[in-house]
Amino acid sequence: MDNLAAAIRRQARGAKAERLSIEISRVRALDARELAGRLDALTPTACDCAVIVATEDAILVQAVDAALRRGIAVMTLVSDLPGSARRHFIGIDNMAAGRTAAALLGRFCPAGGEVGVIAGSLGLRDHAERLEGFRAVIAAEFPALAIVGPYEGHDTRGETEGLANDLLRRHPGLVGLYNLGAGNEGLLVALDASGRAGRLRVVAHEITDSTRAGLVSGAIDVVLDQNPDQEIRAAIAAARALAQHAGGAPDHGRIETGIFLRDNLR
Repeated sequence: MDNLAAAIRRQARGAKAERLSIEISRVRALDARELAGRLDALTPTACDCAVIVATEDAILVQAVDAALRRGIAVMTLVSDLPGSARRHFIGIDNMAAGRTAAALLGRFCPAGGEVGVIAGSLGLRDHAERLEGFRAVIAAEFPALAIVGPYEGHDTRGETEGLANDLLRRHPGLVGLYNLGAGNEGLLVALDASGRAGRLRVVAHEITDSTRAGLVSGAIDVVLDQNPDQEIRAAIAAARALAQHAGGAPDHGRIETGIFLRDNLR
């Protein structure tokens, strides 16, 4: 989220020349009620389009539909909200991202071991889709690997550290870990404390300070990264088209998933 916010700030400077006003409104992570309240407070005289990162929650579906009735277009970013009146989704193919994580871990890990899975929240569509893709490939291509979890760390350092500590203690046969959400600072602390950093194969998401450090140290093997600048450019272009009633969002192309190892870390 910090990377996305930084990308928004970079893009907003250039958008002023095109008479676009872009504002960031931060809410507590995974707090559907607070996000719904922010949406309900928007007025069509002050806002043409809202771009949200949403959990899959009925109260948010209602808030999105109500915003549309008031004349405010809504798009989802990173994690989709199907079943709502949202106009567009901007993000990676999360099912493919989960499948990629499974294909990598399946090749990295010895057959017959256990692979632990930590999610932020399965109430997030992107996390649920990553898990679905991961499970499908493990079952089809690496059936000798047993999946342990998923456990929900709610994208926080503390909860993720606690879950990882528990996994490492209770499952000595663990050969790999997939953190499909955030909280990687906690994961790295747990790996280091267990003495198994670098001995387990680990796949995580998003290039951040913590995952970069994990790649450099060897505690993390692969990071799957979505390009925040590309996502924000696409979101701004789509929002402009909606505000100008251009009939639909421009084709922004696929948001590609980057695959980073220590050797190609930018």
